[in-house]
Amino acid sequence: MAKSNRTDADLLSELGSQTDRWWQVWLPPREVRDRREWLRFRMSLVQIQTGLKNRIHAILHRHGILHDFADLFGVAGRRMLTQLANDAKNPQLRESARATLQGYLQLLDQLRRQLATVTRTIYRQLQATPEGKRLQGLPGVGAVLAHTILAEVGDFARFKSAKHLASYSLLAPRAFDSGEETGEAPKGRHVGHMGRRTLKWAWIEAAHGAVRRGGRFRQVFDRYTDGGKRNRNRGYILVGHELCRTAYAISKKETQYRDDPPERPGSSKKKTASAQRDRSRSRTSQNSRPGTGQSDHGLVVVG
Repeated sequence: MAKSNRTDADLLSELGSQTDRWWQVWLPPREVRDRREWLRFRMSLVQIQTGLKNRIHAILHRHGILHDFADLFGVAGRRMLTQLANDAKNPQLRESARATLQGYLQLLDQLRRQLATVTRTIYRQLQATPEGKRLQGLPGVGAVLAHTILAEVGDFARFKSAKHLASYSLLAPRAFDSGEETGEAPKGRHVGHMGRRTLKWAWIEAAHGAVRRGGRFRQVFDRYTDGGKRNRNRGYILVGHELCRTAYAISKKETQYRDDPPERPGSSKKKTASAQRDRSRSRTSQNSRPGTGQSDHGLVVVG
């Protein structure tokens, strides 16, 4: 079990409290359960749609029909599939394969209409929720991902801190070692299994969009991956972790996301600029010996 002496002390201290006990389970309210029901329904429809597309690809492969479409189910690709299914004189497909393809295309059309209906319902729910609007302001978070995050999290206020939310999202590595503090590096770091896998997928999916958009999250990704040259998957997990913490912050403060962080209380742009100039002057005025970082002046004065 992932634990430490400090964690044990915190849990034991709460045993005598009368409210907010750590062993109590949060029960989602009705609106959260309804939102999760819509989410599960849409996910099942997408899975069925993926299976139908794979079966259509298999029909073409079995009969040696090649195409150069980037998306077989786009406008041009769908026109080609419709011609294959309706042209009885085409020797490329036999009658059985042509009837099968036609049936799959009809099912695909029905699924797309159903998906459009569910997506419109999700949009209406998000527009009626201030939390959903704030989530859509995050880089890389669209309507579907915002609905997924909102359905899986439920209430951001039920988490004590952003660290707890990241752990629930399976984005915070834990150390599975002894609680004794030996000063050594933690062993067996793993994100754990007690959390929402769908929520982890949503944050990482949003991280891909945030990195493509650029800005602060792109800088985080480039700094960890050396410009995308190494550890790209871990870089996306790191960006997803930052998105999770940012979402918790804007939810707690009930404010919209901003690319430029607000100024700290009591500070101003002029003070900040002058402080930066003073620090740069002090760095340039102090000469140091090359390769050592030590001052050029003697540290001991010999009389």
